[in-house]
Amino acid sequence: MKTIKGLRWLIISLVAVATIINYIDRSALAVMWPGIAAELGMDKRDYANIVTIFLIGYAVGQSLFGKLFDALGTRIGFMLSILVWSGAIALHYVARSALSFGLFRTMLGVGEAGNWPGATKAIAEWFPVRERALGQGIFGAGASLGSVIAPPLVALLYAAVGWKATFVLIGSLGFIWIVPWLIVYKTGPAAHPWIGADERALILSGSGAAAAAQDDYVPTLAQLLRHRQSWGVIGARFFIDPVWWLFVSWLPLYLNERFGFDVKEIGMFAWVPYVGAAAGALVGGWLCGRLLARGWSVNRARKSVIAGGLLLMFPALILSAAAATPVLAVLAIGVILFGFQAAITNIQTLPSDFYSGKTVGTLAGLSGTSAVLGVIVCMQLVPVLTVGGDYTPFFILGAALLPLVFLSLWLGGRVDRVQPHSSRKKTGDLDETRVS
Repeated sequence: MKTIKGLRWLIISLVAVATIINYIDRSALAVMWPGIAAELGMDKRDYANIVTIFLIGYAVGQSLFGKLFDALGTRIGFMLSILVWSGAIALHYVARSALSFGLFRTMLGVGEAGNWPGATKAIAEWFPVRERALGQGIFGAGASLGSVIAPPLVALLYAAVGWKATFVLIGSLGFIWIVPWLIVYKTGPAAHPWIGADERALILSGSGAAAAAQDDYVPTLAQLLRHRQSWGVIGARFFIDPVWWLFVSWLPLYLNERFGFDVKEIGMFAWVPYVGAAAGALVGGWLCGRLLARGWSVNRARKSVIAGGLLLMFPALILSAAAATPVLAVLAIGVILFGFQAAITNIQTLPSDFYSGKTVGTLAGLSGTSAVLGVIVCMQLVPVLTVGGDYTPFFILGAALLPLVFLSLWLGGRVDRVQPHSSRKKTGDLDETRVS
């Protein structure tokens, strides 16, 4: 029977490719919006409403697919997610109004949401604790690379075939991805026929599988929400994710309004900040792994990298508000997104630090829904804050959210395996988790 050396890296690479496709699909409307809006007679308020409707679907999809991944498994969960979102983006071909765009964006949001709890669950299954942040970083880099690829690719297709055919062409990417996914992801590492004995032992011994087999705490939803660790993750995602979405959804419009860019010029500039984001995802994952290898506790390593990312973002957001040229603006935003990805890479790893694989998808989905609710609030504020094309309040809003992220994590307590309340030690805190 054949084996593939480093099978876990092939698995996470496929997840990263799915994430690239995910971001190409969701970014296409923003890149082409100046042309679509001019053709169909829509404005910025229509755009904000379409984004909000997408986010409602995205919020529902996070919790829905979080439960589906825990119930059906990673293989089938990913297939269903990408089928829904690829079909939805292709259907944009027939959209003719804000209402029809909103309908298809809702479907897109529900399907695309599955990518996040699915990736978190796959990483929990296939990576030992020491490597999880790096695995999450590779997955996060996929989101950033999708945002790097989308502006020039979509602008090129738009110029060649128009916006309708562009939606169909990018929709086909997801259907193609399903083929290698079903071939490669046959099952988890414990029973996968292509995994070597050494890699299986590394994954299972380093993922807490042995302990989980003896005392596998799988809380109900009500029990999950009684732990402050769960609320720490939910709160952190509520406050940090809007910063990312402010740029994913509004960067092309910011360049259009602030500097007068058309679709072609947006394609030339809008990808640059996401190079910084991709680097931040990889550095955040790598750095946390290095700290764990040096003997730091999971609690100290995760929170230190998160704090570093937030501290990098804050001054860059303030400086971005004063950027006088598009070059300075996109470079400053690149620093913001570098810090964001370094932080979110470790925040998204927390569900697998707190709970076993049977609960990871559920908490990842709930925190994803919380994140989207925060984004929806901010999306509705943007048209009000940017009246007259002044985006200074836009950047100040992002900076104001950052202290609340770390406060949420601090109130959520130590990063450690959660135990049922009845089995907690009654004297003193649990010892710091260390990686042997």
